[in-house]
Amino acid sequence: MPVFLRFLLKRFLWMLATLWVVFTVSFFLMRAIPGGPFASERNAPPEVEANLRKKYGIDRPLMEQYLHTGAMLLRGDFGPSFKMEDYTVGEVIAEGLPKSASLGILALWIALLLGLPAGILGAIHRGKLTDNLLMFLATAGIALPNFVIASILILLFVILLPVFPPGGWGGFSHLVLPAFCLGAPFAAYVARLTRTGMLEILGQDYIRTARAKGLSETKVIVRHALKGGLLPVVSFLGPAIAGILTGSLVIERIFFIPGLGTHFVQSAINRDYTLAMGCVLLFTALVYAMNFLVDICYTVLDPRVGLEG
Repeated sequence: MPVFLRFLLKRFLWMLATLWVVFTVSFFLMRAIPGGPFASERNAPPEVEANLRKKYGIDRPLMEQYLHTGAMLLRGDFGPSFKMEDYTVGEVIAEGLPKSASLGILALWIALLLGLPAGILGAIHRGKLTDNLLMFLATAGIALPNFVIASILILLFVILLPVFPPGGWGGFSHLVLPAFCLGAPFAAYVARLTRTGMLEILGQDYIRTARAKGLSETKVIVRHALKGGLLPVVSFLGPAIAGILTGSLVIERIFFIPGLGTHFVQSAINRDYTLAMGCVLLFTALVYAMNFLVDICYTVLDPRVGLEG
């Protein structure tokens, strides 16, 4: 079997095992929390709550529920939402995922477009005013949580200068502030990692050789140093995507974006077992898939790193 296919099969099996572990842990933790999806129904007689529990199958023994839910997931069926009437979990995910994906992709682009140039400039002008100023901003970006950045930007660009809408979902302008708030801390990390990687590469012998041959500084940076200097950033992309996914839960609530993060938070509050499980498994699969792509990119940038390693 070719190396790539063996690697692909191995990672797929590990993903299935990871999803099963996450499903098992999440299932029993949800049931261990006091209360239930129908415990907060106002003025609901015990007979009504009992009928609701029977309708959704949560009156069965715990292991029977576990096996039944696992069998449904194997068929790709997340079941109906307990709290969103006339909606299945699949329909809720199909409605919210594009919004969250748009926010996350734009935030990732902002992180790369701000962080990469800042890190490269910092490495080129090491120890100078430009470097010190950029690294100060990067440190501030790391130290400030995204909800603090969101509060500052809402005060500046929504209240004082009404340039952007305060929230909701509509055109591109509705995404600018939340995407920047979500991507700014990661831009700071990217800047510091790029600077560190570039400084290490710029001290290598082959870089000095390229300069000795008379190549311009731009060609030395772009053709020779940049590829190796980006390796720390590529390694960071997996955790960064995971952080963007989890960070979007807060940002979507602040800016009233009806994305998957909002539904996930609401499902946890409402004890909506099926919707919460669907979101958890989807986030797990997305993070695992992104880490897989990062591994592929790493081998492309550095051929010395094999897929089997």
